[in-house]
Amino acid sequence: MGNRNNTNVPDFILMGLTDSEEIQQALFMVFLLIYLINLLGNAGMILIIHLDLQLHTPMYFFLGHLSFLDISYSTVITPKTLVNLLNSHKYISFMCCFIQMSFFIFFCVTEFFLLSSMAYDRYVAICSPLQYRIVMSRRLCCTLITGSYLVGLIESLAILLHMNSFHFCKSKVIYHFFCDIIPILALSCTDTHDTEIMIFILAGLNVMVSLITIAVSYGSIPSTILKINSTSGKHKAFSTCASHLLGVTIYYSTTVFTYLKPKKSYSLGKDQVASVFYTMVVPMLNPLIYSLRNKEVKNALVRVMQKREGSRQLKCL
Repeated sequence: MGNRNNTNVPDFILMGLTDSEEIQQALFMVFLLIYLINLLGNAGMILIIHLDLQLHTPMYFFLGHLSFLDISYSTVITPKTLVNLLNSHKYISFMCCFIQMSFFIFFCVTEFFLLSSMAYDRYVAICSPLQYRIVMSRRLCCTLITGSYLVGLIESLAILLHMNSFHFCKSKVIYHFFCDIIPILALSCTDTHDTEIMIFILAGLNVMVSLITIAVSYGSIPSTILKINSTSGKHKAFSTCASHLLGVTIYYSTTVFTYLKPKKSYSLGKDQVASVFYTMVVPMLNPLIYSLRNKEVKNALVRVMQKREGSRQLKCL
């Protein structure tokens, strides 16, 4: 941050979710449990996909990256939040605050476009099953993943560079539990109107492009599913789409509620609750949503465990 010497705020204070010590201790236990489930669930998904060759398909290629993103952007937020819940001094350095914000934007935007890629993958798999392997080639999958990460990186850098000229000369108290864009903008004594417009446009484009992709992809799927003669085939196709749509609905509704609205309608309490959902709860739910209703993942887990047990027996012999 080139203009740090021009500001009177060397550190920020994260106010968190509540001032009550009892509630903070309770939240610590809840958030710690959520974070551990998030780590175990998503790391488990990545490990199973890596170890089981039958899951080396485009669908699980995207799911593996989704699990990686869920671990990443939750880890950017949750550990510092847990420390602050047990600590009376809730300081975060100027540099760490903007690093946290930048990485969060990067992972969050990347996930928007990854979810769009997953919707397109399901469209091809259900509507053009005979051409699925040809269309969803490894090259296309890598291009979609790389493009998602690239867009996330460009947008996070654009916002960071735009906020580099901000001065913080009024207050150093951030009324949030992490360094989010809107609370930081509220602290600046620099005119933030242009930045707010840029962020609103970028957020709107992210949502619009990804939602259009998802809507178009899923718009053609129901009629194709109804044409499937096999009941089990219909159930499998519907189950896969329903899982993805559930994940999309939860993620998009909370992020849209937080960012795509005028600054005047910002509500500390409501926005903090929404932020808890998309930074902690949604990353925990994704592996449950995509695995509990998925027989392929369950079968893969059984195969991995059987292989591991077989290896142990061979070593014993």
